[in-house]
Amino acid sequence: MTGPVCTGMDEVDTTLSRVRGRVTSRDGTRIAYERYGDGDGRGPAVVLVSGALRTAASERPLARLLARDLTVVTYDRRGRGASGDTAPYAVQREIEDLAAVVEAAGPGVALHGTDTGGALALAAAAAGVPVGAVSLYEPPYAAEAADRRRGAAGLLARGRRAAALDAFLADGIVRMEPRPVLEALAHTLAYEDAVMGDGTVPVVHARVLVVDGGASPAATRRAARDVTAALPRARHRTLTGQTHEVAPHVLAPVLSAFLRECAAETAEAA
Repeated sequence: MTGPVCTGMDEVDTTLSRVRGRVTSRDGTRIAYERYGDGDGRGPAVVLVSGALRTAASERPLARLLARDLTVVTYDRRGRGASGDTAPYAVQREIEDLAAVVEAAGPGVALHGTDTGGALALAAAAAGVPVGAVSLYEPPYAAEAADRRRGAAGLLARGRRAAALDAFLADGIVRMEPRPVLEALAHTLAYEDAVMGDGTVPVVHARVLVVDGGASPAATRRAARDVTAALPRARHRTLTGQTHEVAPHVLAPVLSAFLRECAAETAEAA
């Protein structure tokens, strides 16, 4: 895989304890990222990969909690927030975007993906992007989730943006973002459908943690267990009382402990 190009100056925002910057993906698309934590080597680094209808801003609550122990990078996937969206869309381009962010984050970086972001994280690892451990929260491999994605993608293809958003939101999950924000991201629902493909779980040999919420639908939890079984070095964890909109303060310590454990094993093996 041709290496990404990293360019641009970092912009420090001390009020928010973050550093903002941009990298340039292989096709020239500018991808915006935010980095949290002081990067002093006190803990492993992790890139948060957002899921459907989410941006880097959606990941800030979790990023700030994790940054107490880790270096954390969030980014706007193409077509969202401050990132570009060079046509035509291709999943390989999203993988190249993530590769550019990983390069900026530094060697040995881990990935944590929520929803379809988890599937993208697995696809990147399977494609050879140099990452360490991978963590997933409720990757949407259930048949019901696939039906909603395909329905939304079909409506988008016919120019029915609002109807596509409504079809996708029929899952009943309460989103924190207001409707105008979701409408601005509706076109990326077709990207999510492409990322999931035929629903095959990419095989990776990294350590993987698959997490679900104990109060999530049975199909979602079953899909999490199926993903765990499909990966050779995966473990499964259920967070009691949590739903798809997981509370950051519940997820953060679980994710931090997993990444620290994986980093320690890597250090011992070196």
